[in-house]
Amino acid sequence: MKQIHVIGIGPGDPDQLTLQAVRALGRTDVFFLLDKGEEKADLTALRELILRRYAGPAHRVVVARDPDRDRTAPTAAYAPAVGDWRRQRADVYQRLIAGELADGECGAFLVWGDPALYDSTLGILEEVHARGADDFEWTVVPGVSSVSTLAARHRTGLNQVGRPVQITTGRRLADGGLPDGVDDVVVMLDAHQAFAGLTDPGLHIFWGAYLGTPDEILISGPLPDVADRIRTTRAEARRRKGWIMDTYLLRRAGGS
Repeated sequence: MKQIHVIGIGPGDPDQLTLQAVRALGRTDVFFLLDKGEEKADLTALRELILRRYAGPAHRVVVARDPDRDRTAPTAAYAPAVGDWRRQRADVYQRLIAGELADGECGAFLVWGDPALYDSTLGILEEVHARGADDFEWTVVPGVSSVSTLAARHRTGLNQVGRPVQITTGRRLADGGLPDGVDDVVVMLDAHQAFAGLTDPGLHIFWGAYLGTPDEILISGPLPDVADRIRTTRAEARRRKGWIMDTYLLRRAGGS
């Protein structure tokens, strides 16, 4: 039977790969990489560096174009837009597994951060398997997430003593603000800097972009004092590189 590894490769630093990930990379025959276009060539270069370091000498790399996704859809149309994009990705995955992986071979998808946290790969593989066109088994190798890297870089914990921490998206934060009863909120996938719309003067922010890479940027401080600086820095970085991946932790002052 065909085997698939879904390998978490961390947010960008090859030294953050786990020993389990290194072993899985060395056992893989075919790596499936999705091309996200010229603007994100840096991401391709990082994956190629990881393969040079850790993949077996006889491995093959198969590249397919990643389907475009409508990232401007309003909240009401967000779920249908994501569903359509996931179906297109499933078609690509199915074609790769059927046409590029022989029986008995092992293929792999490399996932930024950790596959269990705001990534679609596992759900898409489940959909492809449910279609029944090709039989395969898959295993998941966890990775260091951008969330844990953010906390480490800022030398802080994600939660305060005995208190919960919530991980959410920029879209959710913009719609509902910080949830009641939670003093620490990690925000991912925030293309529109939803933190700028928060008015709580007691909020502290720990922000990071390109975590684990040579271009890493870190800013922290009281939100009212650093919000404009983060927005300006983020815009300049995105303009310079053509893309940005960032996340941040919001902390209410006075949490126990």
